[in-house]
Amino acid sequence: MGLKRIALRDFVIVSELELDLDSGFSVLTGETGAGKSILIDALQLVTGARADTGVIREGATRTDVSAEFDTPAQVFPLLQDAGFDAEDVLLLRRTVDLQGKSRAWVNGSPATAQQLRSIGEQLLDIHGQHAWQSLTRPDAVRGLLDAYAKVSTTTLNALWQTWRQSQTALSDAIAKQDSLQRERERLAWQIGEVEKLNPQPQEWEELNTSHSRLSNGQALLDAAQGALQLLEDEDHNALQQLHAALQHLQSQSHLEADFKGPIEVLISSVAQVEDTVHSLRAYARRTELDPERLAELDERLSLWVSLARRYKRSPEELPSLLASWKTELLQLDAASDLESLQSREKKAHTAYLAEAKSISKARAKAAPLLAQSITQAMQGLGMQGGQFQVALEASAQPMQSGLEEVGFLVAGHAGSTPRPVSKVASGGELSRMALAIAVTTSQLGTAPTLIFDEVDSGVGGAVAQTVGRLMRQLGIDRQVLAVTHLPQVAACADHHLVVAKKMTDAQTQSTVAAVRGEQRVAEIARMLGGEKLSDTTLAHAKEMLQTGA
Repeated sequence: MGLKRIALRDFVIVSELELDLDSGFSVLTGETGAGKSILIDALQLVTGARADTGVIREGATRTDVSAEFDTPAQVFPLLQDAGFDAEDVLLLRRTVDLQGKSRAWVNGSPATAQQLRSIGEQLLDIHGQHAWQSLTRPDAVRGLLDAYAKVSTTTLNALWQTWRQSQTALSDAIAKQDSLQRERERLAWQIGEVEKLNPQPQEWEELNTSHSRLSNGQALLDAAQGALQLLEDEDHNALQQLHAALQHLQSQSHLEADFKGPIEVLISSVAQVEDTVHSLRAYARRTELDPERLAELDERLSLWVSLARRYKRSPEELPSLLASWKTELLQLDAASDLESLQSREKKAHTAYLAEAKSISKARAKAAPLLAQSITQAMQGLGMQGGQFQVALEASAQPMQSGLEEVGFLVAGHAGSTPRPVSKVASGGELSRMALAIAVTTSQLGTAPTLIFDEVDSGVGGAVAQTVGRLMRQLGIDRQVLAVTHLPQVAACADHHLVVAKKMTDAQTQSTVAAVRGEQRVAEIARMLGGEKLSDTTLAHAKEMLQTGA
């Protein structure tokens, strides 16, 4: 079926409304200003349209709209992918408060407006009363043809973006060649200068340690030799004194047990002093005063300091600075690799052209078929002998949308030359054209519910009767809901809903109710002849309903 039920609370001028809908063709009628399009607006809100505080009824703090649908087969994967319960009945709900905050739910689970839109596109196919205006917009015209041809431009758009980006990268590289070359030369010179020093990580610390040792070599050697003299070389040196003290105590140790501890300490001290003497002699033997090595260290340290000052860095930063320059130079070389950029641009262009040509082929195949279908629909809409054409013209430059401009041409009657839709003077013709397109394209869609919001404006008489019959025919396979002011269209409907307004507490409110029997006859009669119903208009209304307009 499609839309089963819609509930509104504090929406525009509706205080509270719960409405069950049926399958087939239903019309919404009512006096001017009664709010016939309010249900359509509510359905658009609950399927993800932009929300604002203007939809909240005056005096209320929040509007609340919900709609219940039979879940079509193509919606189940969307629900499952988004983590919503996938059931046979689908409930969408949306609220908007006075702060402009909007909340949404799908089958009771929180949802985003974008998720409502994605699902809503599969549920409703809405044709508005100003649809004819889109016939003058190139993007809308192209979209109609692509929908008829079942063409998706998503891949083409992505390939276009990739191609444009590669073009920009290539043109930027060409424009920056001079500055890039100067920057590369500067980096190469700096790298060459620092590489002569070849600074290594931790080398600065090691150089300073070695320099400190060599520059104080004489003092260090004098200290070691002075210690050796005191410990071993002089008369009455420390080692001799320790030995003498040890002998004194050992000679009497058999008489005094308390000497055992001091004796052990002296024995250990003698051993430690002998080890120290051995270490100091080894240090003195291997230590040489090396003025040449000291001069080399002085020179290298001076180079480190000089380069660090030149590039405003600390000396220990030189190794990492050199590495960063080398990385930067590699990046500049990659950025200035015109051959690689040209190859990338060529591949992107080739991929775009392949997809664009495929779409062009599909458009060229679909264009005459769409033109034929719309021309056929025109014949019953007061445009007998009229002709519709879809013009494809190669664009001067490739575009994001493809390789051709798409335009609609129309001849309103036999013998006239097809002209661009934008140059068709008659608003009635434009409205009928939009209706013919709506009828044609709606037959192709998969949305179970079709909505026509006063698309029959600008027509009347026999044409209006044809419009009603077309919608009734569409209602055989799909649910159709139409807002109309034409009695001929209303009389063709399977179900009739009347929107009325009334004053309560100094506020205007809308109500919607299904009418049948005499109530429906009265509404058709009102549409025919105004508020004062005559026997003639009532009889005419009955006849229209009996014959289906």
